[in-house]
Amino acid sequence: MFSMAGNVHDQAVRYRLLLSPEARDAIEATFADYARMMDMLDEIAAANGIGANLVALHGHAYEPIRKATRLPSRLVTLGLRDRAAYRAASNPRLPLDDRLVNVRDAATLSLGTVLGRFTIPFEVTGYAAGWPHATQAQLVRTTDGDFEIAFGVTASQAHLSPRKDTVMLAEHAPAPDTLLSRAGRLIAGIAYGAIEKAEDKNRVALVRQAIREIEQAEREQRDSLAGARAEEYRLNARRAEIERETGVLAEQIRLAITENRDDLARAGIARQMDLEAQFEVLSKAIDENAERVDAVLTSLRAILSSLQDAQARLAELERSEALAAQPKTAQPKTASRKAHDAGLAKATRASRAIARATGVPEGIPPSPDIDELSKLKRDKDIAERLARLKSQN
Repeated sequence: MFSMAGNVHDQAVRYRLLLSPEARDAIEATFADYARMMDMLDEIAAANGIGANLVALHGHAYEPIRKATRLPSRLVTLGLRDRAAYRAASNPRLPLDDRLVNVRDAATLSLGTVLGRFTIPFEVTGYAAGWPHATQAQLVRTTDGDFEIAFGVTASQAHLSPRKDTVMLAEHAPAPDTLLSRAGRLIAGIAYGAIEKAEDKNRVALVRQAIREIEQAEREQRDSLAGARAEEYRLNARRAEIERETGVLAEQIRLAITENRDDLARAGIARQMDLEAQFEVLSKAIDENAERVDAVLTSLRAILSSLQDAQARLAELERSEALAAQPKTAQPKTASRKAHDAGLAKATRASRAIARATGVPEGIPPSPDIDELSKLKRDKDIAERLARLKSQN
């Protein structure tokens, strides 16, 4: 199984996509929205005087782009770093990572688009030398109007069969037990199955047990939501710290350039680049946590609906048994009303806002193991950014 991270890629394996009309329309729409994003980035950068400061650009552009386009959040994050490379590219292409594309088996892959995810057949067209891209994969429109996905690979992977070396997910791994799938089984198997099939003399007890199991699942989901909200707060707090520090650094770098202190400017740019690397990791973590929050909320809403239904069914069952036991006497509705009110109160309590925890995670420490090649590339990037900043003064 080939990894999309942590390798120095020096070759590309190319997959030609065999598209259905629906998948082609979705990819075309994604390219159109991505082009719109690039136009917006140019406009926002010019309006706010933003040069190479990725953090400042993210702060000004991320939310407007999410509102104006249908792009997945991860593609927006990748696109913020891709603006210069996108303008310089000879063919239209989109940056991808393992949140947006993964190879399902030797003949199909899964691709995220503005119209949802599509499972797409492909055929391997071979290898190409070189991988200049910062991302792990690229979706490219070819000159003949087809679409290809190229994955960066290392030379050690090139001798393997291209139908086996790029499988990013284990081919026979079982599907993960997600919050939604568990909630679905719970609602189908407990809320309805246990209640509808409870026909013996202990059916009230069986229904109450089913409700207890639903309530336990609800508590677990609320705990998951609390954890996800706390993580969201910590990640956003750390990102805000980075935004503040990069803003201060930008002013300091400009002052150093004005005073002809290139040594100080280089040091500031180096720190700025470190913060941008942290910012990229945090942005990805925030995107993933947002998906987790959405999944938990969807599951919790489904469980609460199931719980209300089960409470109502229990009330009806208790009333029906009471009427059956004393058919000639008017029966009070106290027990039924109490059970129904309990269900509504339970739903109300479960829908309260989760208090967010405080705290800021530690910064991401720089790696001490930087090889000579990485150092040369970093020095070149610092020099290029310094030259651009000087040219703007």
